[in-house]
Amino acid sequence: MLYDRIVRPALYRVGGQDPEVVHERTMAALAGISRVPPVLSALRHHYAVDAPRTVFGLRFPNPVGLAAGMDKDGRALRAWPALGFGFVEAGTVTRLPQPGNPRPRLFSLPRSRAVINRMGFNNDGAETLAERITANGTPGVPLGISIGKSKAAPIENAVDDYLFSLRTLYPHADYFAINVSSPNTPGLRTLQDKGALTELLAALQRESAKLAGEGTPTPVLVKVAPDLTNDALAELLDVCTAHDVAGIIATNTTLSREGLDADDVATGQEAGGLSGAPLTERSLEVVRFVAKETGGSLPIIGVGGISEPDDALRMFDAGASLVQLYTAFIYQGPALVRRIARAAR
Repeated sequence: MLYDRIVRPALYRVGGQDPEVVHERTMAALAGISRVPPVLSALRHHYAVDAPRTVFGLRFPNPVGLAAGMDKDGRALRAWPALGFGFVEAGTVTRLPQPGNPRPRLFSLPRSRAVINRMGFNNDGAETLAERITANGTPGVPLGISIGKSKAAPIENAVDDYLFSLRTLYPHADYFAINVSSPNTPGLRTLQDKGALTELLAALQRESAKLAGEGTPTPVLVKVAPDLTNDALAELLDVCTAHDVAGIIATNTTLSREGLDADDVATGQEAGGLSGAPLTERSLEVVRFVAKETGGSLPIIGVGGISEPDDALRMFDAGASLVQLYTAFIYQGPALVRRIARAAR
């Protein structure tokens, strides 16, 4: 209630209603909070919920994570557990620093409880993220790092591009999310095709084993698009299973515009990926399909349209081991994290 009545309206007043400016101001505030231990402690006391789970060899204090895209450059890693999250996914980060697509590129659809973005992997680059984590530390909960292809890298050089980010960030990640499903980088989704994905995963897993030495390799997960057909998704899962992928993140944003409120239809024509409540049923369908296709042997992080504790519980019932929030967190704040974590006990 405090977030809805005071914090979010204040952020929008400061940001002049531009969603990306609001996001930038929020990240700056959270980065500041990350450097003040007494504030972190007070927030943690209020929001943190203990509901532990162990998934792909990692212990999560609760199963509610922050999805990639919120803290691309790892500026506020210590703040997220204090707001109740049981794990954090930074990124998506690329080998090369890049500005992303021209503004405006982030659009709120409040009646639909949705967001459209065509950010285009704007980030400071893998090396800068590694330096920032070295300087500021990890969040104290499992840290996933989402890696993607630099826009400047030709698709035929994609493997080398991903490998550079994997090597650079390997000492810092508890798991890697391989983003081959964003709709906002030209050609990226072709990496979900069988041949391209086979080459990419084989290279990443070889490199991960090499970097781990005699230790256990860092888990590699693949994030999939909700727009794949069942046949294409089944083929992708065969490749993932053959290359010992540790899990699937289902799903990324969608190109569909189904389920928008009439008041949001005009804004809904903006290009980019749609996230939020309109994605709920499709994300559930994908999670259910992945669980059935793999016989429950491949852990799933469910993400997409989780706006209430019941949405998360449906994700768990469909086969997800963990869930992630992004859009609903923007609209509802950390109280939602606490509510879902409590429901998941």
